[in-house]
Amino acid sequence: MTDSLPPDRPPAPLPDAATAVGLYRTMRRIRTFEDGVYQYFQAGRIPGTVHQYQGQEAVAAGVCTHLLRTDYITSTHRPHGHAIAKGIPLREMAAELFGSPLGCCRGHGGSMHMGSPEYGMPPASAIVAGGVPIAAGMGLSCRMVKPGTVVACFFGDGAFNNGAFHEGANLCAIWDLPVLLVCENNLYGASTHVTLVNKIPRLAERASSYGMPAETVDGNDAFAVCEAAGRALARARAGGGPSFLECVTYRRCGHSRRDRNKYRDEQEQAFWMARDPLDLARARLLQYKVVTQAELNAIDQAAAAEVQSALDYGEQAPQPEGPDALCHVFAEDAQ
Repeated sequence: MTDSLPPDRPPAPLPDAATAVGLYRTMRRIRTFEDGVYQYFQAGRIPGTVHQYQGQEAVAAGVCTHLLRTDYITSTHRPHGHAIAKGIPLREMAAELFGSPLGCCRGHGGSMHMGSPEYGMPPASAIVAGGVPIAAGMGLSCRMVKPGTVVACFFGDGAFNNGAFHEGANLCAIWDLPVLLVCENNLYGASTHVTLVNKIPRLAERASSYGMPAETVDGNDAFAVCEAAGRALARARAGGGPSFLECVTYRRCGHSRRDRNKYRDEQEQAFWMARDPLDLARARLLQYKVVTQAELNAIDQAAAAEVQSALDYGEQAPQPEGPDALCHVFAEDAQ
């Protein structure tokens, strides 16, 4: 619980006002979208399953605020927050959840494979740690043909003991690739606590053995994530090679929507719920008089209206018909 937090350090300085407010706006759009998706899914209106991002918003917002549209990210089976932070329109995401050809993956990806090459996000890989070697390959491509372009690779603590992570991290290090490896340590790989599968508490300590800068930050503090990611991505963009950023955070929901979340005790959940990333950001923005309460409320209301419009659009979007339903589906005997 408290021993899962990164070491005490002074609060990260707030970025300029526009960036600070932008971080809050991005987090609010993610939270509101995820809450809306939850309601639609519970009502049986969204097919398949969903892996949601509530509680981890500060990580996606803090990292992606430094990325250009021409930069890249890789994501996981929990990609909604990354997609929003990278700029994919909510309407395209909503249509994707409903399986419509108007979705960002033409309805073939669904929740777990959200993405849009147009926005620098190839469809997410639901294979644990699968995005790490992909990010290494993308980083090599950036270094060879698009200097100055960077890749942010998101993955969970459950990926850290997977061989694909170590192969990809090693390649990033030995080739000095412009990749930021972002570990969203939400303390659970599915239902297994991180301390049951790692001897030392800080994953960044192990990652540093690959010969890259590695640090741990409070993943619920958007300003701390923003400050650390900014340094690492500037270094990568300048040709300085990869970095590892461990963001200690907590998902407010189960692993998937069918997870009843019975493996976490009430005390632990209460502790982390009291450290909500949006509440933390909101308090500091008000403390330093960056915005007023009314301005924050207006951001919340705008997010609510945007998300409702997107979900309405997605639900009413056309479904694939006839040959369109088999587009990009291959089988030996298919005609």
